[in-house]
Amino acid sequence: MKPIEVLYFAWIRERIGHPKEQWTTKANTAAELVVELCQRGPEYQAAFRDLAAIRVAINQEMVPLDSPIKEGCEVAFFPPMTGG
Repeated sequence: MKPIEVLYFAWIRERIGHPKEQWTTKANTAAELVVELCQRGPEYQAAFRDLAAIRVAINQEMVPLDSPIKEGCEVAFFPPMTGG
């Protein structure tokens, strides 16, 4: 089990209902973490329903969902950025 900090931004935060949480996970990747979080309830399932619309950063570095997570890391989930 690895203690991590999970951050949620924009509509992901709105669906889940809070901006961050401390979490102890068995997950080895960000994708496995999403599966684990979705087991927490319908608000998480709604937030992670469309993984193509979600980006992830580990320790403030953009990474693919299959990237490994380690003890003490920060995992952030947010929608794609748009520019203009």
